[in-house]
Amino acid sequence: MSGSGHEPPLVDVHGLSRTFDVSKPWLNRILEREPRRLLKAVQDVSFTIGRRETFALVGESGSGKSTVAKMVVGLLEPTAGSVTIDGIDMWRGSEAGDLRALRRRIQMIFQDPYASLNPRWRVGRIIADPIRAFELAKDNAEIEHRTGELLRLVGLDPADARKYPHEFSGGQRQRICIARALSSKPQFLVCDEPTSALDVSVQAQILNLMRDLQDQFGLTYLFISHNLAVVRHMATRIGVMYLGRLVEVAPTAELFAAPQHPYTRMLLDAVPDLKMSGRPRKMIEGEIPNPINPPTGCAFHPRCPIAVERCRNEVPLPFTRGDRTVACHEAAAGRI
Repeated sequence: MSGSGHEPPLVDVHGLSRTFDVSKPWLNRILEREPRRLLKAVQDVSFTIGRRETFALVGESGSGKSTVAKMVVGLLEPTAGSVTIDGIDMWRGSEAGDLRALRRRIQMIFQDPYASLNPRWRVGRIIADPIRAFELAKDNAEIEHRTGELLRLVGLDPADARKYPHEFSGGQRQRICIARALSSKPQFLVCDEPTSALDVSVQAQILNLMRDLQDQFGLTYLFISHNLAVVRHMATRIGVMYLGRLVEVAPTAELFAAPQHPYTRMLLDAVPDLKMSGRPRKMIEGEIPNPINPPTGCAFHPRCPIAVERCRNEVPLPFTRGDRTVACHEAAAGRI
């Protein structure tokens, strides 16, 4: 499923799952005669990301996108499955030295640019921190020069290094976050809703900046978003998540031209029609079920307009046709 020809993918995620125990304390369970409660946030997610490619994960809030991002970047240990980046397993059987070198090459851009910046540190110190942590510069003069270069690279002034995060607008703060992410000279950036907290006019500037930096430095992106309009202009391929599972993975153009999974169709039907083609826009109906007590069979069947009896009883296995992977009984039978 990689989009980069014969070259091995940079990122290989296989069978990734994460279960959270949300039970009450043991004594409460005994007294109240309640069973343990397990929340399956991510179940059996597999995808690859080619070098210099942007792979996007989309879906409504609660679909498990951010949990996948945290496992891929090394912030959250998976319950099952593996994350292999450039041939190194993030969680099992890798040398400590290899992991340290790998962590330098992975960075994350978070959703809220203000919450992810230390308000007590000046911007120069925030950006220089990874340079010092990974010993990428010899002395303070070199670090200061590199910090100024990074600020200029993201459209800010080197003099801004002396300011604090509260002195900047939301878009400028996200530029600072991008400069900090680039300071360790990474190959792979995980971007968790990087523009959702910003005004629409600023979103376009940040996305264009990220595209330019990708071309300039040959970066690979995992881009998390609930906004299909944003993803359309950023991603090479898109994976659609619903209640912890990938329901469809396809190249961007194919996904928008002919979505195969009913959930993907529902998301696309809700996107505003900017071309004024007269296509009716449908509101998304229903909401994601409680992941502690998910529906039987296909998790989407309570909201699906074409669900049949089999959908209620049997979890659909993903099947691959060309460059596309879909997990839907009706699509597998050729009825979509």
